[in-house]
Amino acid sequence: MLDIHTHHLPSVPGTAIVSVSPADFCPQPGHWYSTGIHPWQTGDPQWQADDWEQLLVQLLRHPQVLAVGEAGLDRLAQAPLPLQTDLFRRQALLAESVGKPLIIHAVKAQAELIALKRELQPAMPWVIHGFRGKPQMADAYLRHGFYLSFGQHYHTEALCLTPIDRLLLETDESLVPIGQLCQQAATLRQVDVDTLRQALAANVCQVFFGH
Repeated sequence: MLDIHTHHLPSVPGTAIVSVSPADFCPQPGHWYSTGIHPWQTGDPQWQADDWEQLLVQLLRHPQVLAVGEAGLDRLAQAPLPLQTDLFRRQALLAESVGKPLIIHAVKAQAELIALKRELQPAMPWVIHGFRGKPQMADAYLRHGFYLSFGQHYHTEALCLTPIDRLLLETDESLVPIGQLCQQAATLRQVDVDTLRQALAANVCQVFFGH
């Protein structure tokens, strides 16, 4: 099964999507990637240059890049939220232009992200990565068409209420194997692990390879 978000190059190529900044993108044979401008990097002068979108879109069109991101909004980041919002909106539009899903880092910005999704009406999937919110937050995102990706830490009820066709798993910075996370999720959801693994594989195919 595919780990949809990690910062560690997997030992077996093709088993994870490695999230890297555009400056660090140096693809290795057989591996999958996502690349984009994290909200923590919003204040970096290089993203204020006129040609940054042209440079980024060249990377996004690379055949080993499966997704844009992680992009997002983070109220705890140093950059002002309006500046983050402008950068996020432009990356979301790039995701549409290259036909790839958007991996989202979200901290205390649920209302803003939902408003942006309503505004932009994206055709490409939007995935909230590393979701740790409460069930009410999960329900709000799900009602607006987001996918939710769960890592090592999460609210159990939120995981269980997420429809199986909108569920993804990731390791992010954790060293817990993705297979172990899948087994834990299957136990919590009271389904056979092979059934869950097949459903997750179908979701990965739909989100990352179906466009």
